[in-house]
This record gives sequence, C-alpha cells and structure tokens, in this order.
Amino acid sequence: MAGQVPETPAGVRPLAAAVDRLRMVARWWGSRPAATRDREFAVVFSVLSFTEPLSRIGARFGDLPTHGASVASVLLTLGQTLPLVVRTRWPAICLAVAGSSFAVHESLGCPPTVGGLGLYIALYSVGALQPRLRRVVAALATGGYVVFSVVLHALGSPEGLTDYVLFYLALAAVWGLGLLVRGRRAQEAERRRLSAEAAVAAERHRLARELHDVVTHHVTAMVVQAGAAQYLTGAPDRVGEALAAINGTGRRALAELRFLLGVLEATGDADPRARTPVPGRVPDLVEQTRAGGQPVELVEDGEQPAMAIGARLTAYRVVQESLTNAVKYAAGRRTLVRLTHTADWTDVEVTTAGTADGVPPSAAVRAGGPHISGGRGLTGLRERVEMLGGEFAAGPGPDGFRVCARIPTGSSLPGRRGGQPAEAQCDQKEAS
Repeated sequence: MAGQVPETPAGVRPLAAAVDRLRMVARWWGSRPAATRDREFAVVFSVLSFTEPLSRIGARFGDLPTHGASVASVLLTLGQTLPLVVRTRWPAICLAVAGSSFAVHESLGCPPTVGGLGLYIALYSVGALQPRLRRVVAALATGGYVVFSVVLHALGSPEGLTDYVLFYLALAAVWGLGLLVRGRRAQEAERRRLSAEAAVAAERHRLARELHDVVTHHVTAMVVQAGAAQYLTGAPDRVGEALAAINGTGRRALAELRFLLGVLEATGDADPRARTPVPGRVPDLVEQTRAGGQPVELVEDGEQPAMAIGARLTAYRVVQESLTNAVKYAAGRRTLVRLTHTADWTDVEVTTAGTADGVPPSAAVRAGGPHISGGRGLTGLRERVEMLGGEFAAGPGPDGFRVCARIPTGSSLPGRRGGQPAEAQCDQKEAS
C-alpha cells in the first residue's frame, strides 16, 4: 500500500548491530596511544602464533623439507611477532628483525606458523610510518631478499626464478600499500593545515572588520563632539552635555574593544557564538549620533522579526558605518535611516543629503548601478551582507549618498533572492 515504510528484514538487524559494535571497537582502539596498541597487538599475535589451528597457518617460501618444532622454531617465531612492539616507533628495526627471523625460519625448514605474517605487517609499517631514509631501507631490504634467495637456492629449494620474482613483487605490493596510506595521511594533514590557516585568516579578517567599525565610529563621534564642545564655552549646561556625550561614547568604545581583545585571547575551541559581538540597538545608535550634532531621523516600517545574531549585527553595522561616513563627509547634513522589516528580510537604507560633501572617496558609480571601488568600511559592509546571502549597494544620487542593504533574517537560505535586489531598490527610489 502506498505510504507504508518497508520493514527491515529480520536478518539485517543483527548484521547492522554487529557493524555498529565493530565501529565502536575500532574507534576505541584508534583512541589509544600507538605504543600501547603495538604492545597489545604484538602480545596477542604471539599467543595466536602458538594456538591451534592458527599455528599451522602462515606464509611459507622455499618449499624446503619441514622439521618438527624445536626451541629454534619457537624463538624464530617470536622473532617475527615481538618486533611489532616497535613497529610505529622504529619501523625499520622492526622489519630488519622480523625479516631476518623469517629468512632463517624458512631456511631451517621450521614448521609453518601464522607468525610469518609479521613480515608483511613490518613491510607495511615501513611504507606507512618510516620517517626518513626510506630509499636506503628499501635498498637494504632488497639486498637482504637477494641473499635470502641465494641461500634458498643453495639449500636445494625447488623454486624457480619466476617464483622469486613473484614473491618479491608481493612483498613490494605490501610496502606500496603502506606508501599509499602514508601519502593519503599526508594529504589529509595538509588539508587540515590549510583549513586551519584559512579559518585563522577568516577570523583575523572578521576581527579587523569589527575593530574598524568600532574604532572608526566611536572615535569619529568623539572627535565631532569634542570639536563642537569648544564653541559652547558660553553655555555651561551645553558644555556639560557635550562632555557627557563624549564620556558615554568613550565608554561604549572601551566596552566593545575589551570584548574584541577577549576574543583574541580566547582559545581556538571556544564556542563560535561566543566570539560574535552582541549587536546594539539601532535607535540608541541614532540617538547617540544625533546627540553629537548630526541631524538623524529614524523611520521603521513593520515589526522586527526574530533575527539570527549575525544578521542583527550586520544590520547594526550597516547603519553604524553609514552614520560614521555621514558625520565624516557630510557633517550637519540631514540623514535618514529607514528600516523595513518582513518575515524573511530586513531592508536597511541610509540616505545622507548632499551629493558632493556626502560622498566618501571610497564609493564610485558605474554604468548600471553603484559600485564600491575601494575603502575598508563600505567594502567590509558588502562582504558582511553577501556572506549572509543578502545584497548590498551604495553610491551617490540626486538627493544624496545612499546605502542600501537587504539582509536575510535567518529563516531564508543563504543565497536566496526574494523581491528586487538592493541595487534595483536604490535605483527605483532615486527615480521616484
């Protein structure tokens, strides 16, 4: 019947449970120190080498007459298993001891044992873990194999040249498997290193943006307020208000700078949300700028929806940087801040009256719409907005310099485009 979910076959559930248990054991085993794993593996492998029926299963080469078990065969078997204790720390020594023991074991015609697989494990370990002189180790291992082949031939081994070559190729394939694993590990380590460097660079870039926004805005406000205060000596009450405004601006700047310094001192495993500054309120920002002598009007349409903290901070920074530019390049000119809220978007528009004095040198106009040509402030705003999947435009117009930003509230997917783009909105408002 449509809509019914097919049941899992009864035989699949135990298999899936077994796979999950194996994965848990593998994760537990991989979390242990390498030296501890090697010791435990060597001990277990040595015990299995003398346990029936595994004691009779193993690698053999030479096809010489087999003798019964003896003290020599026991010692040579241990010589192929116990060196695995140092396979991670000294893989070349592990191969030398295990390989020599295997050669003598086969030359004496000792009974087969699963411990002979220690040679293959040692070869793989050299390929995957040998830190240096890998070519020298390979040359010495090849020379040892040649001596081993000559000894077997002298002892009457029926193996022919083809057999010796095929066995050598099998050993070389095990070595090559270790090299392949080593190469992939190196690539993964390099990828992680590059990712970490990119993350550090991105964090530095983000902090540089925050420092620029904080320092530029607050210092500009303090400079303007201090410059205006010197003309108020005849009105003590207004001088006190100006000094209080300067004091408040300085305190806010210090608070934000302390937060950013705390981020710089934080550890790398800190919660990323804790590294994001808490955005202030746009009405407070407008009131602060108005107290500094800049005529600013705030118009807010719609009810502000629940916004992600990154979107709220971006909207706040757009207004902050726009008001900073207004104070710097169009002091005393009327500035209009308009916020339009919808369920998915928040549109920010800041217009400063005046087409000449109000144009910062970082903005230029291209055919087809305003374009940011340089400058850390406006360029940083464009990066902020577009990183969230929004749109940004800034440029001079007939009634002044306008900054437009369309910011997704967080419920929209990054990269989604709803309604008209920011450039079209600015052009449409200019035409009206």
